Amino acid sequence: MSTDGNKKQFWKRNAAKVPGSIQHVYGAQHPPFDPLLHANLIKAGNKPPPATPGKPKKATTFQEFESITSDAWDVGDDDDELLAMAAQNLNIEVVMETANKVIENHSKQQERQRQDDTTELEQREDDTQEEAAEDEEEDEEEEEEEGDVTSPEVSFASQSSPYTDGRLVKSHSEAPIGSPKDAAGEHAALHRQRSLPHRPPVIPLVARMADQNTSGTPAMTEREASRLDKFKQLLAGPNTDLEELRKLSWSGIPRQVRPITWKLLSGYLPANAERRDSVLQRKRQEYFGFIQQYYDSRNDEHHQDTYRQIHIDIPRMSPESLVLQPKVTEIHIDIPRTNPLIPLFQQASVQEIFERILFIWAIRHPASGYVQGINDLVTPFFVVYVFEYIEEEVENFDVSSLQEEALRNIEADSFWCMSKLLDGIQDNYTFAQPGIQRKVKALEELVSRIDESVHRHMQQYEVEYLQFAFRWMNNLLMRELPLRCTIRLWDTYQAEPEGFSHFHLYVCAAFLVRWRKEILEERDFQGLMILLQNLPTMHWGNEEVSVLLAEAYRLKFAFADAPNHYKR
Repeated sequence: MSTDGNKKQFWKRNAAKVPGSIQHVYGAQHPPFDPLLHANLIKAGNKPPPATPGKPKKATTFQEFESITSDAWDVGDDDDELLAMAAQNLNIEVVMETANKVIENHSKQQERQRQDDTTELEQREDDTQEEAAEDEEEDEEEEEEEGDVTSPEVSFASQSSPYTDGRLVKSHSEAPIGSPKDAAGEHAALHRQRSLPHRPPVIPLVARMADQNTSGTPAMTEREASRLDKFKQLLAGPNTDLEELRKLSWSGIPRQVRPITWKLLSGYLPANAERRDSVLQRKRQEYFGFIQQYYDSRNDEHHQDTYRQIHIDIPRMSPESLVLQPKVTEIHIDIPRTNPLIPLFQQASVQEIFERILFIWAIRHPASGYVQGINDLVTPFFVVYVFEYIEEEVENFDVSSLQEEALRNIEADSFWCMSKLLDGIQDNYTFAQPGIQRKVKALEELVSRIDESVHRHMQQYEVEYLQFAFRWMNNLLMRELPLRCTIRLWDTYQAEPEGFSHFHLYVCAAFLVRWRKEILEERDFQGLMILLQNLPTMHWGNEEVSVLLAEAYRLKFAFADAPNHYKR
């Protein structure tokens, strides 16, 4: 990054910030929520190739990228103002004229296709009637002897059998079934279906958050059933052996016992089984005591900025926040993993729960206050603890069907476990976020040792690790992975000593090197940044996460106790 004092800095800082105030974080939105930035990237990406094919393409430098996006990173910009500015670039008349032409052409094509289908169907009906008449003449004598005269309806039905004319029809839609009108409708529908462009099967973001593998293996294999039994036996004892529980949990925790296991490994519940109920009751009462004492102050002058930011961030967890922003919706259509578009999080009662959790945590931790991105860290706990009260899948579950006591328990448990997590990484969110700065620097040094080609490639095109890895550290890779993968990842983080604060570094290094081939194929700054902020992990499942964790463990084993190994 340029060191020129007169040059505008890439990240603008407000010198008036004080500890405890809201700190805007690069990449903490889903992803950087800026139509101007994306519009510039799109325009840059659609530029025609140079007129001279023999002339090599000039690499886009970081300074050029900064010059066209310097205003896009202004912390003072408001989303509504940015959207209004982006909307000014649209010519409504041109858009409407183009849309009308598309609709008109489509209607003409449909009409021509309908006429072709009708002609083809009439010809097929004529052929069918001729064949039926011939068959009736041939079989007339036999039918009279047997005393079974075939009615026209039965004869027609026999012709519509899949075995018409002694051959197997490929599908029922190829033969006329029922009335000619029905046949025409089915044939037209089939033709329209075939005329649609082929799209590869994709897993939408509302894909199951329960344990699943991309290979499609059954949810409960014999090995998994055996592991579940081991968990149940270990948890059934009067005093749970936490060290043994960590060993079992490292390779993943079965859904049925994940809630209590997370509570034990996070330190929220004691190992002694007799004390658990009393501890839960006391901690839940304590949390709602905070609600009663502090939540009404959210509109006070010294708290209203914090609550306003939380109130802004929570709706971004649902697709409704993108409805009025067509540009942004279009850009984000292929990267839904960065935004948990799960119907569960669209419910008003769920968003209110998240607002209470984040506000209480923020005012109880004035050294950091609320930082954008912390709202993501609530979601895995919330989903896991909902599973404690339901058997079905959680994606479309209506939480209002739960009893009030169950909802209160889920809210309080999510608050305390998130607090335990953040206690170990709070320097990620204090003033200037020194924890993230150190981890990003350590990641750069580590990658330079384990894959020098990737490191030099990013240096060549002036890609700073802070520009993409900041979000990895700030959100614990939650914007890079589907939520189901995050839950599996956190199984291991809970089992690892200092999993969230230390082991996460090696997971990020393994994650970066995992995309080595794709990174080396990109030949400019913009291409690298778009790739690194939109890595194709939407189809990932437990298998991919397990491989990632195994590689991270290998790196930790090699470098954790010998930090000089990754220092030049």
